[in-house]
Amino acid sequence: VNGSLTTHVLNTATGLPAAGLTVRLAQLEEPGLHWMELGQRQTDEDGRCLPLLPAGQVKAGTYKLRFETAAYWQGLGYASFYPFVEV
Repeated sequence: VNGSLTTHVLNTATGLPAAGLTVRLAQLEEPGLHWMELGQRQTDEDGRCLPLLPAGQVKAGTYKLRFETAAYWQGLGYASFYPFVEV
């Protein structure tokens, strides 16, 4: 696969980009249920991050992104209902 993998995160409470949020990428190791972390990034002031997988390194498989929401909300002075969100 020639594409890269990145993300764009918005704070839906404010409608602004979610700057400084940690995003982790993992891939499911087949066969089995073990997730191998491939990398992590911080979102920039626009809520975007550098590619979690650079172009040419994306392979067919099952991936998940983990957004570390507790640390993000605590940094803004709020409690987080979810410690993280996985997609």
